Amino acid sequence: MGIIITLIVGGIIGWLASIVMRTDAQQGIILNIVVGIVGAFLGNILGGMFGMGADLSTFNPIGLLWAFIGAVVLLGIINLFRRGSVR
Repeated sequence: MGIIITLIVGGIIGWLASIVMRTDAQQGIILNIVVGIVGAFLGNILGGMFGMGADLSTFNPIGLLWAFIGAVVLLGIINLFRRGSVR
C-alpha cells in the first residue's frame, strides 16, 4: 500500500512542479511521477543541508514542501540542459 501512495503523491507533486515550471504540456503522467519521486529524494537532501529534512517514514507537511521544492529544482536542472535556460 505504501508504494501506491508514494506513486500517487509523487505524481501529484511532479504535476504541480511541472505546472510551476511550465513543462506540463511536454510531460506525461509517468514523467510526472518520476519527477515527483526523484524530487522528493532531492528535496530531502536539500532539507537535510538546512537542518529541516523530513523523515521519509512518516507523513508531514514539511516533507511535502521539500519534495515540491526538490521537484522544481529537478525540472529547472532538466530545462537548463535541454534548452540552455531555466525558464
